[in-house]
Amino acid sequence: MRIKGLGIKGIYEITLSPIVDKRGYFMRTFDNATLAKYNISGDWLQESQSRSIKKGIIRGLHFQLPPYTEAKLVRCLRGAIYDVFVDLRKDSTTFGRWGSIVLSENNYKMIYIPRGFAHGFCTLTEVSEVFYKMDNYYNEKAYSGIIWNDPDIGIQWPETNPLVSEKDAQLQTLDQFRTKYGAI
Repeated sequence: MRIKGLGIKGIYEITLSPIVDKRGYFMRTFDNATLAKYNISGDWLQESQSRSIKKGIIRGLHFQLPPYTEAKLVRCLRGAIYDVFVDLRKDSTTFGRWGSIVLSENNYKMIYIPRGFAHGFCTLTEVSEVFYKMDNYYNEKAYSGIIWNDPDIGIQWPETNPLVSEKDAQLQTLDQFRTKYGAI
């Protein structure tokens, strides 16, 4: 397992190390002791998996409001995704800044996203399956999000005409979020 920061404090790219032979491979996908060296939570309370059946689907940008914020450990088990995170943390010098990483079944990468970030992704393949670990339980009343194409954030998505859920298409802008909540 190799871990490196991605330029926004608290965000880590984790590259898994498969041991390959003629049968296939074996790899450790979670090691609490290794992750703890980077202050990555090991107290995972919930796991989820999503399956997208078309290229060009955008899911997100989702988050939960305090006190239900959640850190995520995200991995693509099948296909490939363009994974995006936006800093919404109070007093952060990178508030509103976004970053991205390609996660795929072939590059063995995961992303750790700490509490206080919006998260979303765009599918890069016809079928994509994404696995998430979260360190807090989902709370429907705390659910929120930022619209995927907010010009104030300026995310450079790989898809210009994505398939987006009706719910995601009506999410707030960063400016609306800032006016209503300030930060998380």
